[in-house]
Amino acid sequence: MISRTITKRITGRRLAAGVCGLLAALSVGLSPTPAAAGEPAAQSAPKVELTLDVSGSMRTRDIDGQSRMSAAKQAFNDVLDAVPEGVQLGIRTLGANYPGEDRQVGCKDTRQLYPVGPINRTEAKTAVATLVPTGWTPIGPALQAAAKDLQGGDGQRRIVLITDGEDTCAPLDPCQVARDIAAQGIHLTVDTLGLLPDAKTRSQLSCIAEATGGTYTSVQHRGQLRDRVHQLVNRTAHPVRTPVATQGAQQCAGAPQLKPGLYGDREKFAEHRWYRVDVKPGQELRASVSVAADRAVNNDYGVLLRASTVHGREIVRGSESGDGRTDAISTGLRYAKPPAGSSDAAKDAAETVCLQVSNSFSAPASVKTDPGMPVELAVDLVDGPHNASDPASFGLGRGWWLLGALVLAGLVGGLLWGWISRWRVTVWRTN
Repeated sequence: MISRTITKRITGRRLAAGVCGLLAALSVGLSPTPAAAGEPAAQSAPKVELTLDVSGSMRTRDIDGQSRMSAAKQAFNDVLDAVPEGVQLGIRTLGANYPGEDRQVGCKDTRQLYPVGPINRTEAKTAVATLVPTGWTPIGPALQAAAKDLQGGDGQRRIVLITDGEDTCAPLDPCQVARDIAAQGIHLTVDTLGLLPDAKTRSQLSCIAEATGGTYTSVQHRGQLRDRVHQLVNRTAHPVRTPVATQGAQQCAGAPQLKPGLYGDREKFAEHRWYRVDVKPGQELRASVSVAADRAVNNDYGVLLRASTVHGREIVRGSESGDGRTDAISTGLRYAKPPAGSSDAAKDAAETVCLQVSNSFSAPASVKTDPGMPVELAVDLVDGPHNASDPASFGLGRGWWLLGALVLAGLVGGLLWGWISRWRVTVWRTN
């Protein structure tokens, strides 16, 4: 009797385990699997250039009891020891060589201390050890030169600027230099670090970073400097998807033809820009746009993304507005073209959809409008719903069968589990 009871309990447990395994297998089998993808396209090695201020003010001893220059050297040595494999790194200085008072000469004082390429840690550390705080702070010329140092290839590119003061070489505005770099569409990011910065330095370094999509960090201690530079170098080794540079037209006719992807452009205040996308029957167009306010703007602004036919008839639009300072404002839209096979032959052909991007930003008269603000446009074409005119099916596409299968699997699993539970209770009471 005891043996039979034990056998029944073991059998029940095995059955329960088998059902759980069946449900797990069902869930795995019903889960969407990623589509087979080809080999990733080869991409150039990521590049980063550390751009260090070696002006006379770097002699100041106020970082953990040592000079700013000593703290920077130690941080650099630690970072050089941990450069990720495959990252090409270079070092550029500003204010390291000319000690005189001639402004014209001092504002040209920037040089590449170590060329961008595979890192030789011993050589790079030796070069850093020779630095002595000397001259001016030509940030603008240093950024221009660093951008040239990083030319070539399609990999991630980053300038890490470390300085303890604002630029001393006006009228060349480093913030405008950063905007010009961003307007070139080369996807070069400038991150800035201020060593014990004052208000003017913080403002200038923040502007430089914002203009290129970078970050600004205030540094008070050597460990902070080391950790932040190390983090930025590592970020270069693991880049995010970067937009493809494009230029919208003033009207749909002659606008660039876009395929699915991520695109970057520039748009002035209150400007309209046009792009074209071909949508085949049965496809759904999904588009979104973000406009970044990389400079001071007035309150009350908005962005519009509008889809229309080549004849000007509006199809759908998305818009967003704001009130107050913002880093970016975004909106999006979706449009599904009915599947082929209708009686109207024109509907069976690919349709050219015109995408209009507009903004209502404005700014004080003192703010420069050239180059325009950064625009990021995402375009995707996916399989549309079976019946584009049916609102209930919009957005689910062909996922109804999966939803139904999951519901059915859940129902069957619940019934089986309930039956097993009742059977086990019956067996227990019997014995």
